[in-house]
Amino acid sequence: MKAQEICEGVHWVGAIDWNLRNFHGYSTPRGTSYNAYLITGEKNVLVDTVKHSVYDQLIERIGSVIDPSEIDLIISNHTEMDHSGSLLRLQQMSGAKVIASAKGKEGLAMHFPQLEVEAVDNQGKVDLGSKTLRFIETPMLHWPDSMFTFLEEDGILFSMDGFGQHIASERRFDDEIDGCVLMQEATKYYANILMPFGKKFLSALESVKDLDIRMLACSHGIIWRSGIGAIIDSYTSWAKGEAGMKAVVIYDTMWGSTRTMAEDIAEGIASKGMEVKVIRISNSDRSQVMHEVLDARAVVMGSPTINNCLFPPMADVATYMKGLRPKGKLGAAFGSYGWGGGAVKELRGHMEKAGLKMPLEDLRIRYRPTPEQREDCFDYGQEIGEMMADWSP
Repeated sequence: MKAQEICEGVHWVGAIDWNLRNFHGYSTPRGTSYNAYLITGEKNVLVDTVKHSVYDQLIERIGSVIDPSEIDLIISNHTEMDHSGSLLRLQQMSGAKVIASAKGKEGLAMHFPQLEVEAVDNQGKVDLGSKTLRFIETPMLHWPDSMFTFLEEDGILFSMDGFGQHIASERRFDDEIDGCVLMQEATKYYANILMPFGKKFLSALESVKDLDIRMLACSHGIIWRSGIGAIIDSYTSWAKGEAGMKAVVIYDTMWGSTRTMAEDIAEGIASKGMEVKVIRISNSDRSQVMHEVLDARAVVMGSPTINNCLFPPMADVATYMKGLRPKGKLGAAFGSYGWGGGAVKELRGHMEKAGLKMPLEDLRIRYRPTPEQREDCFDYGQEIGEMMADWSP
């Protein structure tokens, strides 16, 4: 396995995980990569490592450029184990000093008590002779320890989990792969990992706005060099919570009643000129749902009641959404029930805790909707559509 030079004296030496299909609850049908970067010169610097299970790929790629024992310095931008998992083995092999943020040093000590780590200050620099590294703390993007590293002379921002995507590819740059696939995966990545931290990302973008960034070398997926402006604009829009005239109707059903309600509500929303996505969660994936939620103005969720509780697939997606907190969106809850109707009340609680605004009363129907009740569902959708026209986060 060979390194790939991304500019003079800087090589991608990461690992490709072709078969990964789940990343802590987030589906990854295109696999992923764990990106690490080797800077060679008067000092040899490794920017991040890889998951322990693909350590051999990292060592083999480094070995195609230099002897891994010749690494002088390792930068740890983030403590999470898909990036730090090989740190201890590399330090034991090379004796290299490890640099991290103050929070990174604290976190690494809990993962690897034997690891020797030096903390670096925000905006601190390291002189490599012909090159200079600058460190920019980015707390909660997406852990407290996270930071960017900027290679000043080459304009490379090693942006850790910012701007990443879960894509396994032998291609390294954004202008070498299908742009639609790239943006689809970049959007899904933001929606499922970084969505709760929009304000933090706006602050991070502000802190790097004056840098001469010629490459965004992220830690998963493809490196940005041609579409830097486009992905930064997208991140700015997502971080601000900007949304289109779109509603997502997420539901599940046992005997078809909640499906009928979902489809009639969707028809009502669409009759007001709105785009609508209707998703049955048991036939779908929670991370793809959040991809659709990211730019939606309204999130409408429906569940049947089972044992006076939420239907389990809806409990799953509602809990997942609660953690990602798509704040400021219009929300509405509906569902069918037999003798006890606790599901919709429970669903509303999850949605409110996720930050959705819930101005409408819940819509509940016992057993199968009658023709008159189906009209009520359509009208409910129309009311949602009317609210969407004037809704702002």
